[in-house]
Amino acid sequence: MTDPVPDRGALSLGTRTGLPEALRVLSEDFPREGWEKHPGLDGMVKFWLDRHIAFRRLTALMRDDTMALIGGDMEHGTFAPRLTRMGNHFLSDLHAHHSIEDAYFFPRLVDLDSRISHVFGLLEADHEEIDGALHEFAGGARVVLEGGEGGPFAEQLALVDRFLDRHLTDEEDLIVPVLLKTGYQL
Repeated sequence: MTDPVPDRGALSLGTRTGLPEALRVLSEDFPREGWEKHPGLDGMVKFWLDRHIAFRRLTALMRDDTMALIGGDMEHGTFAPRLTRMGNHFLSDLHAHHSIEDAYFFPRLVDLDSRISHVFGLLEADHEEIDGALHEFAGGARVVLEGGEGGPFAEQLALVDRFLDRHLTDEEDLIVPVLLKTGYQL
């Protein structure tokens, strides 16, 4: 798979291991470990984080099923409807989630803290990069659903999982502290 956003260099999801220090401006004041106890973590913020948890769980379930298929612990007749259901749900919900972020959430958050206002372009570029990986994922799912080998699909799913986890973690580390600092409600 080629990088759909090739000029991103070290900020590409394929190479990024975390946010650059300059983008972690509020992390010390609002560390992840304290989010659950913060009174500002409710309503839409909590719902938004719960969606991220759901995407992580779906990729884990699809990975476990795919490994069971490859290992002979799950029959194709059991695997296929499960992947169809979970894969369609995952693709549909993730696309809707990113569309809402790009069209609704990010434009409202961009001016909350000038130190990170430029990062929303990074997050939108992540969405484009993830879309490329999702296209490969969908193609690989069709092949395995038609009886093809599970190994290549497992690799495509692992890439989506890695990209998505990096993006979600970085997105949370950028946005939640700003929301908690400002008290802004999504």
